[in-house]
Amino acid sequence: MFLPQKVLEEKMLAFLKEDVGLGDITTSILISPHETVKAKVVARENGVVAGIREASTLLKALGLKVKARVSDGEEVHKATVLLEIRGNAQTLLTAERTLLNILSRMSGIATKTKRLVEKLKKAGFTTKVTSTRKTAPGLAYFDKKAVETGGGDTHRLHLDDMILIKDNHITIIGNITKAVKKTRKTVSFSKKIEVEVSTVKEAVEAAKAGADIVMLDNFSPEQAKKAVKTLEKEGLREKVLIEASGGITENNIIKYASTGVDIISLGELTHSPKSLDISLQITKIGT
Repeated sequence: MFLPQKVLEEKMLAFLKEDVGLGDITTSILISPHETVKAKVVARENGVVAGIREASTLLKALGLKVKARVSDGEEVHKATVLLEIRGNAQTLLTAERTLLNILSRMSGIATKTKRLVEKLKKAGFTTKVTSTRKTAPGLAYFDKKAVETGGGDTHRLHLDDMILIKDNHITIIGNITKAVKKTRKTVSFSKKIEVEVSTVKEAVEAAKAGADIVMLDNFSPEQAKKAVKTLEKEGLREKVLIEASGGITENNIIKYASTGVDIISLGELTHSPKSLDISLQITKIGT
């Protein structure tokens, strides 16, 4: 994923503006406006780094000098230096929390994603690990990029990426077949159609109606396996991609992969990520 530098800069500065309010009163009282420092950003635990470009963009936009010591997607150990920074002390201290929040959150998401991708790979599965749209408001780009950095798939980025016919759409329009046919008649050829289903019968109906992707919503591993087998029996398996979603965790992901689904999506990658422990340390006063 890529954003032009100016667009990314605007996003990062907007986060900082929200945090600063009318000014960092602690720093303005304690630190001289002419003070300069050198500092480093350090990983305090093992993980996969994400957000280096974003963090660097913020620092440079504020007139600070920054040197990246690692790259996004790189696996690092505790005590690894991620960034070296020098410049105005007041500016750096004011930006510290915004800088670390983005870097820690993105790295946490990338670390979890990488762990799940590697877990499936080691078990011999090629099943895709993907996120959902359960991202924090305002952080969709950062959360999704972190998933991508960790080796996962981003799924839909926005509502206009792909058709996803969900249970409430079906409740209102009447049935799956009607929903798929109406969509197919109207939507551009460039958009895939995915249908969320809650039973094996609905999975078959969606595939017969012409869906490109069938999402097994909150199926148990046993139910998911039955759905895959039924689609095979009906001669529909090769016509659709099958996604398992809902109730999937790091503890049961292997069970879901063993059912034969193509895609496993986990909301927990982005809706409640554990941030990687990262800190900023002043290393020298005066530059």
